[in-house]
Amino acid sequence: MRIILTGGSGKLGRVVRRHLSDLGHDVLVLDRAGSVKDGVVPVDLTDAGQVLDVVAGLEEHPGRIEAIVHLAAIPAPGLIPDVATFQNNILSTHHVLQAARRAGVKRLVTASSETLLGLPMDVPPPYIPVDEDVTAPNSTYSLVKHLEEQMEIEFCRWDPELSVTAMRFSNVMAPEDYAGFDAWQDDPTARKWNLWGYIDARDAADAIGKALEVRGPGFERYIIANADTVMRTPSAELVQAVFPDVRVTKDIEGTETLLSIDKARRDLGWEPQHSWRNE
Repeated sequence: MRIILTGGSGKLGRVVRRHLSDLGHDVLVLDRAGSVKDGVVPVDLTDAGQVLDVVAGLEEHPGRIEAIVHLAAIPAPGLIPDVATFQNNILSTHHVLQAARRAGVKRLVTASSETLLGLPMDVPPPYIPVDEDVTAPNSTYSLVKHLEEQMEIEFCRWDPELSVTAMRFSNVMAPEDYAGFDAWQDDPTARKWNLWGYIDARDAADAIGKALEVRGPGFERYIIANADTVMRTPSAELVQAVFPDVRVTKDIEGTETLLSIDKARRDLGWEPQHSWRNE
């Protein structure tokens, strides 16, 4: 497919760009960072006119856009003032959705966030493992992600042929990050803020590729996390030590993830292939 990738210069975006290209897709990267010589079209996604123009078709990049992967955003809370995070992220996502609708693009994958699960878990989750039914935004950043998901639901209602897949990515890691995992092993509370989760960028890219391939019309959200935690301590022991009063809904074996990825496995046929333990 001919695919627009927003945020293709970011940590995850670079891996996604390479993965989609390896799958044979023709990828057009939109990003305020990067330059034309790097194959990036500089676009301000908060400008609706720019977004519609590029989705409708650029003279220098002819061909109808068939899908959009929207990763561009202020990527975490606290990086800039809250109101700037809100304005940038909500407008960018709205303009991408609206441009897709106007241009007849029927397939989108968007970056949602694990922060919707109640991070930083100062209030214990209702149950463990946490799944997609939990939505508890506790910051401006996560509030915007919640509103983005709601917008996507409505856009799919307006257009029954539209497919939008929201990926609630866990903390994105690259192989070079794994050397730092040893620093957390003696303190189980150091990473309790996201239930000790992470996602290898290569597995995140694979989830995106599979969503583009298999998802039909309508909206769905998926937790995308690795199959294990960032800790060597067994997961059941972590829960007992840090969240002793939280209801556990299944037998937890070894160091398996406490962010449920069962839905992504079932619907997308996706299975994480990488672990920090093997790097």
